[in-house]
Amino acid sequence: MATAASAPPPALTFPRPIFAAVSPHPFLQAHLSASKTAVRANGRAAHEFRAPGVNTGSLTHCNGSAVVRLGNTSVVCGVRAEILKEEDTPGTSSPAAVNANGDVEGDEDAGAEDEVETLRLLVPNVELSTGSTPAHIPGNAPSTFAQSLITRIRSLLHSTRLLRARDLRITYTPTTNPEDPEAAPETESKGYWVLYLDVFFISIDGNAFDATWLSILAALKNTRLPHAYFDEECEGILCSDDPSEARTLQLRGLPVSSSFAVFEGRGEGDGETGGEWVLSDPDAFEEGVCRETVTVTVDRGVIRRVEKSGGGVVGRETMKALVKRATERWAVVEGAVSGRP
Repeated sequence: MATAASAPPPALTFPRPIFAAVSPHPFLQAHLSASKTAVRANGRAAHEFRAPGVNTGSLTHCNGSAVVRLGNTSVVCGVRAEILKEEDTPGTSSPAAVNANGDVEGDEDAGAEDEVETLRLLVPNVELSTGSTPAHIPGNAPSTFAQSLITRIRSLLHSTRLLRARDLRITYTPTTNPEDPEAAPETESKGYWVLYLDVFFISIDGNAFDATWLSILAALKNTRLPHAYFDEECEGILCSDDPSEARTLQLRGLPVSSSFAVFEGRGEGDGETGGEWVLSDPDAFEEGVCRETVTVTVDRGVIRRVEKSGGGVVGRETMKALVKRATERWAVVEGAVSGRP
């Protein structure tokens, strides 16, 4: 009696999530090498950014706020303004004289701009919510990830000179000149606005720096400071309750950061290379398998800052291409921040 041939054993296959977790590098390389357009595992092309979603004014108890979403990365920024009295500023013995534009007399170019950094008038802070990322354990001390973000954000705020010192200065012009009654009174600086930029991550799926910076830009453009004035009778600074007297901040341009990650493929044999891809706006999975990163900050085609770490793939020609990508993305981000489709 003839016996039926035994069926071949089923092929060993893994679902996509398990394959990505077990072998992340081959998983991403297989996607990038599968087609000429280099489609990533998340469905985006290598040069494609995630569309930014920006919503301002969501927090009612802040001077300014913004909610930003890049894919599955969601972050909230609230701007809280407090008054710093002139006598409490370090290294200042007497009120500084300012001109009609609110700039320090005789020091409009260097000192007035360094005033924001010297007096620490911009204080960024980053917090991670429970469940925002698997690496964050609630109850622990601030992570190195959050501290590095704060350091980079503070450095970019000062290097781009995003805010003018005169927008944060509280001035006062007396009725008479105490030293010379016949001379015109001089405008004096009586205090400053200190802006606390509190950033709170709801979820993190890569490119946390760009999301943080975009939320700060949108929140600062949404910020309104009440009219503050020096009262001679109480000898202190008071704020007006009239919302119509509140003023917005005049940002110096709109520097937009764009981050990239370099993925280096592996060849099948010894000494062979499997190709190299520069991925725009990397997600968390891609950041875990990429060793080289680049962040380019541009403002209307002008390069404001370039940061690079790890690897040696990105050279002069590749950097030119990344600057072009960042310049093209600037218009998209500017439209999202301005509320245009």
